[in-house]
Amino acid sequence: MKKKLVSVLMTATVLATLFTGCGSKKSEFGSGEVKVWVADNVVDFTNTQIDEFKKAHPEFEGYTFNVEATGEGDAAGNMITDVKAGADVFVFAQDQIARLVSAGALEEVEPENAKKVKAENDTGAVAAATVGDKLYAYPITSDNGYFLYYDKSVVKDPSTLEGIVADCEAAGKNFYFEANSGWYQTAFFFGTGAELSYETNDEGNFTKCNASYASPEGVVALKEIIELTSSKAFKNGSAISNATDVGAIVDGTWDAEAVKEVFGDNYACAKLPSFEGADGKTYQMSGFGGFKLLGVKPQEDENKLAVCDALAEFLSSEEVQLARYEAVNWGPSNLKAQQSDVVKADVALSALADQLQYTIPQGQYPGEYWDLAKSLGDSVIAGEISAASSDDDLNKALSDFQATCESYVK
Repeated sequence: MKKKLVSVLMTATVLATLFTGCGSKKSEFGSGEVKVWVADNVVDFTNTQIDEFKKAHPEFEGYTFNVEATGEGDAAGNMITDVKAGADVFVFAQDQIARLVSAGALEEVEPENAKKVKAENDTGAVAAATVGDKLYAYPITSDNGYFLYYDKSVVKDPSTLEGIVADCEAAGKNFYFEANSGWYQTAFFFGTGAELSYETNDEGNFTKCNASYASPEGVVALKEIIELTSSKAFKNGSAISNATDVGAIVDGTWDAEAVKEVFGDNYACAKLPSFEGADGKTYQMSGFGGFKLLGVKPQEDENKLAVCDALAEFLSSEEVQLARYEAVNWGPSNLKAQQSDVVKADVALSALADQLQYTIPQGQYPGEYWDLAKSLGDSVIAGEISAASSDDDLNKALSDFQATCESYVK
């Protein structure tokens, strides 16, 4: 059904030239309406950018573009409920991509655009936009995840967990990490190579659990969490507003301004550190990454599909991503935009960009998973699972955890 966008646009350009040469009005590339869904806080920004898009593409003058406020958390559910009535171009959270593909709500990215997307965006964002080996969306942000904030007068080298903890202990400062959170715990488990993910059908029902926490890799991760929580510097938590005597904290960009107030001139950020596991191997801490993606709905009209593709490519471009950061502080996924002076000056966002190269895009998880992960972390913090536990005991705890995770798939 789908023509190559480049070929279509070249044809349109030739026609426009011919008509212009004959003294006629600019050629029309069909006509119709393109419905666009974005979050409320970027509606005005998007309308402004679409005005620029229309100026750059007079061949699309027959189309009207209607931008509606629909947050990325709601877009997928609305699309799946009624694909036909849904938006033609829409922003959505990366954990919804599998559902959207299964429901037939996403057109595979046009080959030439896909090549460009893969070359120009960071690997985490590209992975988030990919299902199987096919690219189904245009990344527009890489800005949801966690990394290390630290007081540089306390932490001398943020590259290793052992060094950070030792520096905090020596200075009588606290190191905050939310060990009883299913979001933060994955920094250790995914870092050692353990897996925990779910697959869903187009109704959003969980159909499969891919888990390997009950494994040597899982045991190494759990031992490291136990070692961290046994430090006198350890404090459970991830919110700087609830922290005291902080030497370092694992947190996100949403707390950047508050952390700056706490650390003052000693404010510093870095990706998460590596750690030496009980097996003597070195592991880079990983975790979940979050991204905003721009999708295009399949179209029966190939001309309209080309217009939607062109708009999506434009709204996800380096220039627009950078403008969006300057307007609403959404962190870009575009590699060149990330290296711009204005973005690089945002040290928190730069640290997150470094960290997102090692993360796994967060998919959908059952609500019960988060409660179960909290219980696992609480057991470690309370000493019920401790360094005194044998490998068999640790593997048993992880086997029970994994079996319960698997039971959520009906």
